[in-house]
Parts: sequence; C-alpha cells; structure tokens
Amino acid sequence: MIDSQLKPCGVVSPRLSAAFYAVAREDYVAPGRRGLAYVDAPQPLKQGREMLAPLSLGLLLQRADVQAADSVLVVGAGTGYAAALVARLAGRVVALEADADLAAVARTNLSGMAGVTVVEGPLADGHAAGQPYSMILIDGAVEQLPPELIAQLAEGGRLLAIVIGSDGVSRAAIGHKRAGLLPLEPFAEAAGALLPSFGKAPAFQF
Repeated sequence: MIDSQLKPCGVVSPRLSAAFYAVAREDYVAPGRRGLAYVDAPQPLKQGREMLAPLSLGLLLQRADVQAADSVLVVGAGTGYAAALVARLAGRVVALEADADLAAVARTNLSGMAGVTVVEGPLADGHAAGQPYSMILIDGAVEQLPPELIAQLAEGGRLLAIVIGSDGVSRAAIGHKRAGLLPLEPFAEAAGALLPSFGKAPAFQF
C-alpha cells in the first residue's frame, strides 16, 4: 500500500509512512473484509459509513503535516483507523463518533494508545470540552462545515476534509482559520462518502 499507492501519488513523509506501516489496517475494517483491507478503495462499515481509501486519507494527512505539539479532533472516527494514525504523529487526539456501535469498536481498537480519547456524540457539534484544537480532521466527505467545528478550531489552526463540490467532484481540501474564518482550498481529487449532517439542505424548487 505504501509503495504502490501512497508514495507514487506524493504521500512521501517518512513519519507518515512509518505510521501507516505501524497501524494494521486490517484490524479496523468490517469483519470478513480483512483480505481487502489494503486495496485502494473505501471500506464499508455500516449504514452508508465508510473508511476512507488509503490514498484519500494519506493525501489529507500529508498536507496536514501533523506535529507532536498538535491537539487533534478526528470527526467521524468510525472504527478508529485515522485516529490511530494521527495518534502516532500528534500529542493529543480526540476521536469523535456518533454511531454507538462504531464508537464501541473504536474504543476497543484504540484502547491503551497514549493520548487518545474516544467520545460519542453528534459529529456536527464537535467536542467543545476538548477545544481549542490546532487541527481538525474530518474522516469523510462534507458539502458544508458546521459553525460549531470552526469555533472549536484554534486561530491559525487547520482543518482537513474531503469536500464535495457543486460539480459533484470530491476533493481533498485544507483550510487555515484566520480572523474566525475558514476558507477551504482544494488541492487534489480524492474520493470520500458524505458524512451524516454535513450535507447541504436541498434547495427549494417549484
């Protein structure tokens, strides 16, 4: 996966490669899919939820440039794979999951990992008790960002997500908070499933 999928597409950070190497992706996929864990495709979890494809996640984390001093909120943590990778790079990780079953799996997968806390609650609300975060990683795709997440990001902090554009194309994007604002800048096409509560409300039509 590292040599055939990530590095040829620019995911070349030695620290990030070491994290991918250390975290066994097959331990985080749905039962019965361990043999497919390393294909460059999303992994279905439950009820429309997916684990991001390795390249999509790798592009986000490469651009994030996670450092040991970072305090990171992972939104839509699923079974905990992205949080496990980030935990090997950052000082503190809060893994937020709305689905009780997925949160339980994430707690098991991340138990004993230093600096990681799994919390359960609505994804769009973030986790205010742990703010401010120097980095927020949305582990999935969005059409819009809830103001609660922007408020929990420290000034100068960065947020990364897969953004589904008005053209229907999903792209990896990064935003840096400046004067309370968080414009997102796409930097690469990347697949991702829309997270619940992150879609735009349907426009009124006659």
